[in-house]
Amino acid sequence: MSMRVLVADDHSLFRDGLVSLLEAAGYEIVAQVADGQQALIQAKSTRPDLILLDLSMPRLTGLEALPQLLEIVPDAKIVILTVSEEDDDLLKVIQAGAHGYLVKNLNAEDFLELLGGLERGEAAVTGRTAARLMARLADNRLPAKTLTEDLTARELELLELVGEGFSNRALSEKLSISTNTVKYHLKNIYQKLGAQNRAEAVAYAIRTGILSSSQKEAL
Repeated sequence: MSMRVLVADDHSLFRDGLVSLLEAAGYEIVAQVADGQQALIQAKSTRPDLILLDLSMPRLTGLEALPQLLEIVPDAKIVILTVSEEDDDLLKVIQAGAHGYLVKNLNAEDFLELLGGLERGEAAVTGRTAARLMARLADNRLPAKTLTEDLTARELELLELVGEGFSNRALSEKLSISTNTVKYHLKNIYQKLGAQNRAEAVAYAIRTGILSSSQKEAL
């Protein structure tokens, strides 16, 4: 059963392209709107599984609409779409309860892969964004473990690549392994670190120094 999606974005050209991309990938579009107020109205009537919400919209911004949408459809996944890469915007969105934060310059393949991760309980956040920002939210959430003792050499290698922003498909190609093997390694990494998703795993890796200084600068 495909996810039922509400798209809210005030730029019609971007919105139309996004809808076409999602429909081609098998998603069912239940509504598309141009402002936050209409997003609330349509969410109440259509009860979507996934809401893609532009951060900057007229009448009601994505950030303003977010808590109200969570009340209307508490089981829906809500992902913020934005051109902003400001730390403050991301922090406010995550603290408000969003399930993801995606910058609009992502390529289509990575965008769809990150959306697919929502059904596996992952946050729709790139490794690059997670490494730069999520550490500030996770300072006291993960247990203090020694990465080099708990992770295998392959898991350490994979974690470093995740920190550089590699998607599952890109990891598969880089390491010459199947995507299922990538998912298996990621699952083991999450279990060993007490993390729920790649965002928390990368945040922990930054705090414990597993990412090199050159990687941190690139992020």
